Amino acid sequence: MGNARINETIRSAAGGWRGTWGSARLRHMVRSCPINWLWWFTALLLPFASAHAASASYDYDTVHSQVVFSIDHNGYSRPFGRLHIAKGWLRFDPDNWATAATELDIDLSSLDMGDAEWNKAVCKPSLLDCAHNRYAHFVSTSVERKDDHHGVLHGQLILRGISQPLSVPFTFNRAAKTIYGMHTVVGFSASARLDRNAFDITAFGDSIGHDVSVWLELEAIRSDHADQTPTPQTSTNTPAKEQP
Repeated sequence: MGNARINETIRSAAGGWRGTWGSARLRHMVRSCPINWLWWFTALLLPFASAHAASASYDYDTVHSQVVFSIDHNGYSRPFGRLHIAKGWLRFDPDNWATAATELDIDLSSLDMGDAEWNKAVCKPSLLDCAHNRYAHFVSTSVERKDDHHGVLHGQLILRGISQPLSVPFTFNRAAKTIYGMHTVVGFSASARLDRNAFDITAFGDSIGHDVSVWLELEAIRSDHADQTPTPQTSTNTPAKEQP
């Protein structure tokens, strides 16, 4: 390859440097060491490509993932309820948590308080309003790593059309193939606390507590989806989109 062609190639790849192309020192570097220059340019980009490729994408296993919550009942007890994840995805690299991200929907209509009439009461418009705001939507914004197995997931929770910041301490349990070798699975345990008043759920304030404790046991199965950076949604009536 002649020097003229090399110069043209680097001009195209480094369009932002055209203003400084007249530098005698830069022209000398290209003419004298064209192979070294191209090697350096490639080596500069390689770490970024490797870091992106190391992140694996997962789909939440909606069978083995569960959401459990508890809230005070007039000071007598703190009954438990259970919800199911409708859909969601996770991007995670055990060696580099900085690339982690997630987006998921919790189906409020799946509410199970252990009694059919109690389920209907909690799903009424004055409380969860399951018919008009079926999905609670969570999208992450950042991950704070504490050690090899513990961290805090920061993001936005949209409930009844209201978005509030939420931090979720979690434990990274394991990433491995299943015992039958069919899937690669990653597992987490997490917890959170939220104030129902922040989501305009204020009914029965004298008999139902305001502080809600939430526990999540999550499993996700590795998929072939491409990486995607989640974007907060303003509506909770549509489940989380799959990664393209």
